Amino acid sequence: MSSTNKQAEYHALKMARKKAQIEASIEKADSEKGVLIVITGQGKGKSTSGFGMVARALGHGLKVGVCQFIKSRTDTGEEAFFKEQPLCEWHVLGDGFTWDTQNLDQDIATTKRAWEVASKMLSDTSYDLVLLDELTYLLSYHYLDKEMVLAALKNRPEQQHVVITGRSAIIELRELADTVSDIKEEKHAYKNGIMAQKGVDF
Repeated sequence: MSSTNKQAEYHALKMARKKAQIEASIEKADSEKGVLIVITGQGKGKSTSGFGMVARALGHGLKVGVCQFIKSRTDTGEEAFFKEQPLCEWHVLGDGFTWDTQNLDQDIATTKRAWEVASKMLSDTSYDLVLLDELTYLLSYHYLDKEMVLAALKNRPEQQHVVITGRSAIIELRELADTVSDIKEEKHAYKNGIMAQKGVDF
């Protein structure tokens, strides 16, 4: 048998084993429910990943609610696009990053008003997916009572999916989540003096 044939045979056996493993895993996954996904870490792409799931849900005709905490700008490409979608409700609920406001009382008051919007979505069965963008900061900064937030997430409609983004997700949120992705940063253009780019960063 030639080395090429041996390589082909080895590849076929390897892929057959992999296929059997994957099919066994798929067979075990027999429950259907709303999932809680946390996308955290220091790397770029957390919110972008969340927006990708918003697009995916809308593509399936699902109703989506988006709450953007912390952030205050309303000129982003994602907002311009998603606000045109009839099944997407979009709220920009922040006053800007905390180093911009420099006002703790204002930040906490803004957070509480924002949470009222989010908590209504989390109790409304008409929302199939809710994106809580940058929520992690409000828990790690203690702007919101974590037990209140965790209870709202636990008690949401059974089939409702929730995506939470932001750095430094607290351990209790990680433990509650069905899926946690921790995005690492290897390089970032900004650190080399490259400005945020339209269509890529906002």
